[in-house]
Amino acid sequence: MKVAAIQMVSGTQVEPNLRAAHALLAEAAAAGAELALLPEYFCVMGRRDTDKLALQEPLGHGPIQGWLAATARELGLWIVGGTLPLACEPRDAGHVRNASLAFNPQGERVACYDKIHLFRFHDGSRLYDEAAVLLRGTRPTLFDLPSRDGHRWRVGMSVCYDLRFPELYRAYAAEGADLLLVPSAFTHVTGQAHWEVLLRARAIENLAGVVAAAQGGTHENGRRTWGQSMAVDPWGQVLALQAEGAGVVLAELDPAALAARRQQLPALSHRVL
Repeated sequence: MKVAAIQMVSGTQVEPNLRAAHALLAEAAAAGAELALLPEYFCVMGRRDTDKLALQEPLGHGPIQGWLAATARELGLWIVGGTLPLACEPRDAGHVRNASLAFNPQGERVACYDKIHLFRFHDGSRLYDEAAVLLRGTRPTLFDLPSRDGHRWRVGMSVCYDLRFPELYRAYAAEGADLLLVPSAFTHVTGQAHWEVLLRARAIENLAGVVAAAQGGTHENGRRTWGQSMAVDPWGQVLALQAEGAGVVLAELDPAALAARRQQLPALSHRVL
């Protein structure tokens, strides 16, 4: 199955971001991708964290969700919409959910995952505290993707900071996941230090493919994100990547090669704890 990780440098206005995302998704579809992953905050990187509150949508309704469904239908793609702000249930005036939504090529929503682990970082000059605006999720989420090659991929969903918590991905592996998705907006400082090694580790320890779509550049709001969107095979080899700037990272994931690796090294069946 050909997969695409979409790298963006999203701005502060939704419409220009959706136009940019559409062009990149169309490029992925034209190249034969079946699944395209958008980055975290693909629809907006606000000037302030609280800008998300004004853009929140109830699950199942709203212009961003409508755009995702329509684009999936138009392009005949499985699209996972990095993240967008969804309203809390019950409503919370000061918080939203940072949700990743998966749509099939018929434009039907097949999964919704709320980011479980919320980023906090303070190095004396930079402070990030997602819990100030975001309500964390509580449920790991998987969906099945029947690809054109006849394989049914079991897909585990995650978002950005989740990458530092291997127990989430181990739980997915225990549920049969063979593909892990990581839409992200890693900061430049943490990405430079840890991004690639964490992605490769999650692939290696779970003998699963990993597709990571990132924000990658300097944004209107002054934030700098690391980029380095990539696809990693179950042996931890980086199949394709893009360092910075908007673009499409394409890679072929081979279910036969995945099965062979798991047979050669049946580490998942050797777990004790």
